[in-house]
Amino acid sequence: MVNEPASPPKLKGWLLMTIGLLAIVVGALWTVQGLDILTDSKMSGKQTWAFVGGAVAVFGLILTMIGERVRSRSKRQ
Repeated sequence: MVNEPASPPKLKGWLLMTIGLLAIVVGALWTVQGLDILTDSKMSGKQTWAFVGGAVAVFGLILTMIGERVRSRSKRQ
């Protein structure tokens, strides 16, 4: 009908999932550079970047999982 409220947008959770996937990719890149698999960088061969990259990748995985949960909850409503 004309006066019915509009349905809420179904795009919930996509921002968290996108940021999470980006963090996973960046974290994996930093880890590979820190382990000296990718060379020719100031980060290559420095163990600190391997740990930081792993932490960023895990954080990205957590964000992706939260975004997926938010998205699945909004689909049920």
